Amino acid sequence: MPESKRFLLRLNPRLFDVLRRWADDELRSVNGQIEYLLTDQARRAGRLSRRSSRRPPRDTPADDVGDPEAEATLPGSPGSFATRGIARAAR
Repeated sequence: MPESKRFLLRLNPRLFDVLRRWADDELRSVNGQIEYLLTDQARRAGRLSRRSSRRPPRDTPADDVGDPEAEATLPGSPGSFATRGIARAAR
């Protein structure tokens, strides 16, 4: 697994609270939630291929990584709610 890049990210306190609660709801760390949201949006925008994930999804066994059929069976994401939730919190 490649080494993760580290950088400082400054967030509005209200946005951070929204992300913290959301991460708690999905049993992730705040860092994991931010990475999940950014990866999801990069894929939706066509800037990141599905096979370029650095770790397998939680619900997929490690030997299924990169298998398009295995990825197609994963539960759907909350859709555009993710974008709206962040935009609303940033106001």
